[in-house]
Amino acid sequence: MNTSQKRGAGGWKQLACKGLTAAYMAACFCFIFAPVAVLVLFSFQDGRLPVPPFHGPTLHWYAQALANDRLLSAMGHSFLVGAGSAFLSVVLGFLAAYGLARYRFRGQTLVRSILVLPMAVSYLIVGMGLLVMASWLNIAPSLWLVCISHVVINMPLAFAICSAQFNPAQVRMEMAAGDLGASLPRVLLQITVPMMAPALSAAFILCFTLSWDEFLTAFLLSRFDITLPVAIWGLLRGGLNPQTNAIGSMVFFGAAALALGAEYLMFRKKSS
Repeated sequence: MNTSQKRGAGGWKQLACKGLTAAYMAACFCFIFAPVAVLVLFSFQDGRLPVPPFHGPTLHWYAQALANDRLLSAMGHSFLVGAGSAFLSVVLGFLAAYGLARYRFRGQTLVRSILVLPMAVSYLIVGMGLLVMASWLNIAPSLWLVCISHVVINMPLAFAICSAQFNPAQVRMEMAAGDLGASLPRVLLQITVPMMAPALSAAFILCFTLSWDEFLTAFLLSRFDITLPVAIWGLLRGGLNPQTNAIGSMVFFGAAALALGAEYLMFRKKSS
């Protein structure tokens, strides 16, 4: 086999490898997004049951979902819990990351491990632990407990994102500000936070998204004031209907938009 034939054989092998890779990726994406596509499609079903054959399209079930006072109330509760828990998670995660990045002390590795440990703990364990503690303290289940559970779950994520964004350039700017007489709170608010703004925004969006979708601890720690995932679960107990598909589609697109926003902020930070 001459040189040209060898090059031709190598080119065909590379082309076949690229084709197999593309087919594999397409199969993976279909496996992941096919259930979501079915959910969205049958949210427009013009009938009582979200099953084939498809009849429609219609926006009737979206109107029904938006006219459901229980769902709207649960959506408001989810927004309050998500925004509150995300804010606290980002503040606590940022302060912890700043302290570990700027100061050296004995047991620092242990402290870092403890901070990220909740990421490896099941949400069920977190919810049950808080429920037992609340019962011991005679605290009734409420949205406040749900918010605390989401801070426990999401703070390690905010800590990890903030820890990855600290760099020597920030240290030099903070030292220069300190040499010019700026106090530590002023350095944090006017130097560190603006430089960390994309990472903090991305951490907030991700924490909010995870809180918005979380079900287990919200189910265990809420009673009358419930979040949206718990309200959807209550609807599903009566069987599938296009209304649950409609509200599920709205939740998916909202969460996807927030996740894409976080990815954009993180990408812009890396590019700059």
